Amino acid sequence: MIPYLAWLLDITMNNGTLPGDWKRDTVIPIHKGGDRSLVMNYRPVSLTLVVCKQMEHVIASYLRQVWDKNDWLYECQHGFRPGYSRESQVIAVCQDTADCLDNGDKIDAIIVEFSKAFDLAPHGRLLTKTPNSGVDSRVVVWIREFLLGRTQRVRLGGQMSEKLE
Repeated sequence: MIPYLAWLLDITMNNGTLPGDWKRDTVIPIHKGGDRSLVMNYRPVSLTLVVCKQMEHVIASYLRQVWDKNDWLYECQHGFRPGYSRESQVIAVCQDTADCLDNGDKIDAIIVEFSKAFDLAPHGRLLTKTPNSGVDSRVVVWIREFLLGRTQRVRLGGQMSEKLE
């Protein structure tokens, strides 16, 4: 499979376009627990083509390598990095707090909830900053093609919603 996936990635990189099917998602609600009548007890899961998911992983891995090499990520950035997690972030904050208390320092803290922050990130700003981070221009074009012109439909039971762009 890998040679075929590499061939597809090469084609999309060199053509600067993605197949339309790669830009169509079906979203299904997955029950997380609690009262099934409350929308907040469901997590939306986007079903995309396996091939496109694989390409996303390749691109994400490439971005991490480039940004690590160029010291573009802040050292305390825990999200979306191998070996880091929410748990490692909490441990770092607790350790910093304990160190301050041990030293007799004052602590001022502001806690901000950033859930779904990536979903709300302005794509235009991401596309403006990415070229300046040392990323190959073909990858920037691939990301732009991936982000723009996407459509999605929600499937609930046997019913499909209208397509949203």
